[in-house]
Amino acid sequence: MCGIAGILGAGGSARPMIETLTHRGPDGVFVEEGERRSLAHARLSIIDLEGGWQPLHGAGSTVIGNGEIYNYVELAEEFGLKDQLHTGSDFEPLLHIYAQEGPAAFARLRGMYAFCLVGADGRTWLARDPFGIKPLYLLEHEGAVAFASEPRAFLAAGLIGAELSEDRARELLAFNYTLTEETIFRGLRRLAPGEIVEVVDGKITPREVRSWLSSSPLPRPAGEEEHLRRLDAVLEDSVRVHQRSDVPYGLFLSGGIDSAAIATLMARLNARPVTAFTCGFEAPGARDERAQAERVATALKLDWRETSFGEEDFWRILPQVAWAMDDPTADYAALPTYKLAEAAKGTLTVVLTGEGGDELFGGYGRYRRALRPAWLGGRPAEPRTEDRGVVERWRTAAKAPGGLSGLQRAQWADIATWLPNDLLLKLDRCLMAHGLEGRTPFLDPQVAEFAFPLPDRMKVRGRYGKWLLRKWLERACPAADPWGRKQGFTVPVDAWIAPRAGEIATRIGKVEAVRRVLGADAGAGFGAQATGRWPLLFFAIWSLIHLEGAAPAEALAAVAGPV
Repeated sequence: MCGIAGILGAGGSARPMIETLTHRGPDGVFVEEGERRSLAHARLSIIDLEGGWQPLHGAGSTVIGNGEIYNYVELAEEFGLKDQLHTGSDFEPLLHIYAQEGPAAFARLRGMYAFCLVGADGRTWLARDPFGIKPLYLLEHEGAVAFASEPRAFLAAGLIGAELSEDRARELLAFNYTLTEETIFRGLRRLAPGEIVEVVDGKITPREVRSWLSSSPLPRPAGEEEHLRRLDAVLEDSVRVHQRSDVPYGLFLSGGIDSAAIATLMARLNARPVTAFTCGFEAPGARDERAQAERVATALKLDWRETSFGEEDFWRILPQVAWAMDDPTADYAALPTYKLAEAAKGTLTVVLTGEGGDELFGGYGRYRRALRPAWLGGRPAEPRTEDRGVVERWRTAAKAPGGLSGLQRAQWADIATWLPNDLLLKLDRCLMAHGLEGRTPFLDPQVAEFAFPLPDRMKVRGRYGKWLLRKWLERACPAADPWGRKQGFTVPVDAWIAPRAGEIATRIGKVEAVRRVLGADAGAGFGAQATGRWPLLFFAIWSLIHLEGAAPAEALAAVAGPV
């Protein structure tokens, strides 16, 4: 896990870009200047602590990458690379495989990654993993292509100005995240999940997009027992490779099924107790999952650590999260994620999490509603907002290929939109702000090949989603209570905002970005409404930091007053 930046073409040095990304790579920065390229890498040392510094060179090619290629051991063995490798880095085998296969080598990678590869054949590539776990941003600028792990790098280097895209801002306020490859900064775009582009003469060529869904899925198991046996094998293998690390690793444990499944397999695979962190909320009526997490931790003999999140944390962490989210998501789950990362720093460097379990195994209530007829309360599994233009853009971005069931279309929509642009972005920024690497064993090609094609009845039955995963957990860790009613993950932000709502309403209407997007009376309804204040508060603070250059504490004071 690292930060990368570069300029491909006669566009100057990437050093000013990488200097803004040292939170992603606190162990050191390398910059390599070439005739028509500048490559920069800020390293968080995970694998081969001494020899894995980048850029890496091999077989005449060069690579800088962010993330982890989990099957690097198997690839090195398959291609007989033992005597050719000079480091233990997970990225070095890619250079030698590229020498044999060219860009077809990229399809062999199992992991989370964003990288730039300059081949011995004279071709230059930028690529991102199919789920979009790791970020990469692109800009064509004065005959060159610039890329970086975060938008702040382009702003700091003066390659773009902090100009707001009002369409993206409306998406943020409607959905809590932004759609498509265009970012909230005009002129800057994301590399799409699975996208591979070639850079030729300072221009981005037409793209290829690799799907996370295999074109030749595995044969389906015949019955329930065979499904359960295969699920156990697939998940154990994914957790095993996701644990590959030369530094301490553990997990974030909620009271839910997904993290309990990861914890169960980590406990199985490790001789020593696995370190797990859980966050609970200190607020009247808040849904707190610490008790359930502790039951799981006790049953699995985990080294369990708990942390709490209260009103003081809310006002302290809010502007820090807004700073970290330069590509914004207004998902309030970022707040406890940030607090967990803060708590884990110094104990762990790698953290496994449960993102992707709901999307691949059919866990969300909206999936079950989508399967019911309208007369029983069924409705499409799409966001609800009065802005029809925003909804239409979502439908375009979420459109699934033909031949899928209704449930699979709903899953596809989330994997294409919400997962990369909200959940994974949140995880990346909140952990990277503390120099931690987040890993997601559910979002693995082999897990996806097994889970997504499952029959609908193996995902949803009656009021239960993730049916097969629950059935497996019932046997593997009964303490997880997989058939119990889930509390849901709700951060009590409204309870903390409400006492200040009147003052915030007055101040928020003066924020330029808020006025541009919502009009001159933007703050008028803030004090009166009982819910929905959080996204607007977040956006106002975010805009002051990233569009107007305010420090996080200054932005908070400007919107919320003294806290």
